[in-house]
Amino acid sequence: MSRPEPVPATVPGAVAGPSPAGDDVIHDIGFRHYDGVRYGRPWVRRSLFVETVRGIFGLGRPARAKVMPWVLIGMLGIPPLIIALVVVLTGQTELPMSYTDYPSGFWLVVALFVGGAAPYCVSRDLRHGVMPLYLSRPMARSDYVVAKFAGLTLALFGVMAIGETLLLIGALLAELPPGDQLTGWLGGLLVCALLSVLLSAIALVIAAFTPRRGLGVAVIITALVMVSGITEMLIEIAREKDLTTLAQYMPALDPFGLIDALAVGILGVSSGREHILPEGALGVIPFALVWAALVAGCLWLLVRRYRKAGRV
Repeated sequence: MSRPEPVPATVPGAVAGPSPAGDDVIHDIGFRHYDGVRYGRPWVRRSLFVETVRGIFGLGRPARAKVMPWVLIGMLGIPPLIIALVVVLTGQTELPMSYTDYPSGFWLVVALFVGGAAPYCVSRDLRHGVMPLYLSRPMARSDYVVAKFAGLTLALFGVMAIGETLLLIGALLAELPPGDQLTGWLGGLLVCALLSVLLSAIALVIAAFTPRRGLGVAVIITALVMVSGITEMLIEIAREKDLTTLAQYMPALDPFGLIDALAVGILGVSSGREHILPEGALGVIPFALVWAALVAGCLWLLVRRYRKAGRV
């Protein structure tokens, strides 16, 4: 091994010139110089994104870290598989559960999965104080937020898409009309994508303000469960008070109810939560605006959070 090159002494009175501006910075501390390829910020974002997805599923982590995510994946994947087998063996003419109803039917398992994954993505980095290392050049704060958000969104979408695909396979094996099944499957994937983006944004914001992972898991799951339950109670109260219009728009308070309303308005399917929603194409606009505002607001809060967390 070659010996490190000595650091040249500083001449007294000499004024160091400004360092050239650039995203790729490697500091010379006297060791062997690096002459390889410098990939820059895009490679940093890609690496952090891949590490986030792998870590959510426990890949590259101890065995105990793989138990919970894969148990929840099984809870999301086994029921559609059973439904598919029942349809094939009994020769039913339609699926017992529609593609768009699948995320709403297993909303609690979805909440458990995102509640366990979001704190892993961000809480450990905050607790162990390594954010200044992540957010030093050439990586920006927005790069960290985008990589973590994209990784959690893709992981959650992939898990739900497996269930949707199992339903499709069962329908095709039962020789149900392929065109209708493919259309329903694509609609289900759209619902899963909208839900994944929304839940990932909300969960990451909560996790970013709870450095302790266990506390973050508890807060995220409790918040999603309580909001869903309280929203259903408020809808029932509004119906009893004959506040029909208010009851139609109250599902926007619950992430799962909001996605259900978007599915009804965009795809024209029946509500998986038996909500009475506004009719017509204009009725979906308020729900779409709420969805966009929640996602944009959560991402803005995340960037603001790491402006302080990344300081040395």
